[in-house]
Amino acid sequence: MKKGIAALLLIWPLLCGSLYATHNRAGEITYRHLGGYTYEITVLTYTFTPSLANRDSLKVSWGDGSPLETVFIDKKIFLPNNVRYNTYVGNHTYPGAGTYIISMEDPNRNGGVVNIPNSVNVPFYIESKLIINPFIGPNSSPVLLAPPIDNACLGYPFMHNPTANDPDGDSLSYKLIVCKGENGKDIGNYTFPGASAYLGINPVTGDFLWDAPQLIGEFNFALLIEEWRYGVEIGYVIRDMQVYVASCNNKPPVISAPKDTCVVVGTTLTFVVSATDPNNEAITLSAEGGPFNLNPSPATFPDVTSIGSVSGTFNWTPACNAVRKQPYLVTFKAQDPGIPVNLFDLESMFITVIAPAPETLQVNPVGFSMVVDWSASPCSGASGYSVYRKIGPSNFVPGPCITGIPAWTGYKKIATVTGLNNTIFIDDNNGKGLVHGLNYCYRIVADFPDGAQSLASDEACSQLKRDVPVITHVSVTRTDDTVGMMLVDWVQPIEIDTVIAPGPYKYHIYRAVGTGTNFQLIDSLPALTDTSYTDQNLNTVDTGYTYRIALLNDEPGNRFIVGYSSSASSVFIATQPQDKQMVLAWSPLTPWENYLYTIYRRNPVTLLYDSLTSTTELSYTDHGLNNGTDYCYKVMSTGTYGAPNITDPLLNWSQTACNAPVDNIGPCPPDFMVETDCLENSVRWGRPPADCGADIAGYEVWYAPDPDADFVLIYTAVSPNDTLYLHAMQPASVVGCYKIRGIDTVGNKGEFSAMYCMDSEHCIIYRIPNVFTPNGDGFNDKLTPFPYASVEKIKLRIMNRWGAEVFQTENPDILWDGTHQQTGQPVSAGVYYYVCEVLFTSLKGTRSLSLNGIVHVLY
Repeated sequence: MKKGIAALLLIWPLLCGSLYATHNRAGEITYRHLGGYTYEITVLTYTFTPSLANRDSLKVSWGDGSPLETVFIDKKIFLPNNVRYNTYVGNHTYPGAGTYIISMEDPNRNGGVVNIPNSVNVPFYIESKLIINPFIGPNSSPVLLAPPIDNACLGYPFMHNPTANDPDGDSLSYKLIVCKGENGKDIGNYTFPGASAYLGINPVTGDFLWDAPQLIGEFNFALLIEEWRYGVEIGYVIRDMQVYVASCNNKPPVISAPKDTCVVVGTTLTFVVSATDPNNEAITLSAEGGPFNLNPSPATFPDVTSIGSVSGTFNWTPACNAVRKQPYLVTFKAQDPGIPVNLFDLESMFITVIAPAPETLQVNPVGFSMVVDWSASPCSGASGYSVYRKIGPSNFVPGPCITGIPAWTGYKKIATVTGLNNTIFIDDNNGKGLVHGLNYCYRIVADFPDGAQSLASDEACSQLKRDVPVITHVSVTRTDDTVGMMLVDWVQPIEIDTVIAPGPYKYHIYRAVGTGTNFQLIDSLPALTDTSYTDQNLNTVDTGYTYRIALLNDEPGNRFIVGYSSSASSVFIATQPQDKQMVLAWSPLTPWENYLYTIYRRNPVTLLYDSLTSTTELSYTDHGLNNGTDYCYKVMSTGTYGAPNITDPLLNWSQTACNAPVDNIGPCPPDFMVETDCLENSVRWGRPPADCGADIAGYEVWYAPDPDADFVLIYTAVSPNDTLYLHAMQPASVVGCYKIRGIDTVGNKGEFSAMYCMDSEHCIIYRIPNVFTPNGDGFNDKLTPFPYASVEKIKLRIMNRWGAEVFQTENPDILWDGTHQQTGQPVSAGVYYYVCEVLFTSLKGTRSLSLNGIVHVLY
């Protein structure tokens, strides 16, 4: 909730109307979707009533390339103190999807605006953006319910809220921007006025606060109200508003209103808003906002006036048409009759309308599935439902403003059902079947097209019929590669259909290696109450095992499998030895939920297993070990079905897994840098940090001609102190990329460092001397360039002072001996001109450089 102090529009001081012959003061453009590509556009302006420039029609640009079109006045209202309210309405059909800027420019902005110098000669310009996109659906702009012309008092905080109401329920954001003038450009000499403390706008609520004005006069501001849907901007409206600041000997009222809240469809939201006036003057309390414009079931807040203090009652029983994801903004205003302006206080609050929860949720087991059904949402605007599931009941009670189901409840969304009346969902665990013994709990939430969700339904739980065995334990009791043992326990079925399967009964025990599905029948038990089996002579060192139990109707002549239990595997530890640590990992497949794993390590002194820690993860890293020393581990899982009459908790042991840590991790990548003298590159690096490079033995330097090329090894340093490599390429170049990695004393190679690239721009590419002496003295007899690198070839032409060419070459070394290329005779001493195109290597491929200059030939 935000609050501030401002002044009422309608008590516009006479001074403002008499000092200037004004015209356009404020305005905005809004639009409404009529159907297809047709929109109704409304242009709102506030003008000076006596002005000769007041118009009954305006020219509007639709933003689609069509000519300016005249829109005619639909309504004009004469307000007190020479203020005229005008609305112009027109329809336009666009050619198709696209982005369109609807704009209106008028040459008569009012004069005397303090923060727009020479404002009478600055055009008045407003615009709105319309985006037609079939993927986001039709859109109407927000409607700004508060007028764009206001008053303030010198030295008092001022607040304005446009009270934007979006008919589509889209999200709105707000910005304070520079007012626009000719051709929609920012007014060049526009300034934001000074404030004693703050000038800005709340991007969420739209509260524009000016704390506090320091000059008397008229000021214009522009507010950008943007619309968002699914996180994408879908349009905006620019409001150009005007504020008149006067000197006041008055104190504003103080308003008190509730904080942001919510209301469920069909229930009544009632609260009291009050205000007091420090001058004990009359106060008028009123409200504006989207809830008052709904049909049916609008909110009510009758205007009320009283001396010194005042109270009003807000009432709203929203109907389903009010449900949307975005909250409604309501602004309460308490104003006094002060002179020269009416001071007022504002309070803004958000009210979210929530759909009621789906009712009569029922869950019924059928085979390996659950049939979930509920009553249709009472709000016909619902587009479907979200189905949530959890193992075991929860204590979640939806709060009054909590929609959907938060993740912390343990519920997970398992399905979306489309259609208001599609109120049945069959949960078969995506075709895998549900698990016997688990207690499945469900909740339903109604979904709406804009992303809004209802309150969550009550919880309903059920279990599959216990007509098959339910495995509870698959636990290693002996670790050995030939005589290993595994304990398998289960709970006997208690809901057998004795008409179909009259008995007697027998269990068949099936086993698969690892977590596979290739089950083999390994044994049978003849009694229904015999629910424990020890599997022997196994290799529990190298593999885990998965089991399932079948219930057999063993009646002579009528033998058949009644049903199978769900499959369950043992906890099998895989060890990954690393440098001074051991990584343990496991991933049992069980029908119950394992919620905790306890890790044990054998004590080398007592030979007993000590508990190290517990984790909810499927891996654990044991640190601070000695390389080459064997360490042995066990893991105990703790799980539950969350159902009555089944053992809880379920404790199952892994095999014993032993291994020795080994240094198999290379050093950390060293930091390095590359420098160049434009002939060769110096690659220099430092040793890695001691905590991950104490055993560093050497380094590898790798090179590639560009970032996308393959790197090749160019140097191996065999000492930890060898940290410099000079890279001289042939042909000469400095262009390329490097990366380095370390090698430790046992040969492990670390990760590569980040890539560092050197480009030709680090050097002067190519320079030609301006003098040479081809006189045969063995010194400077040929024209050659200064030392260069990364040059592929050149195209050089040398000409005499009359422009005749005397020499040309593509050789980067030039090697001109001063003879004429046609006659072979030495050229005359003097000044010669050259043009040269240099082709050089860079990280972006071959590039060119144009040179020109002079060279003196001396003898």
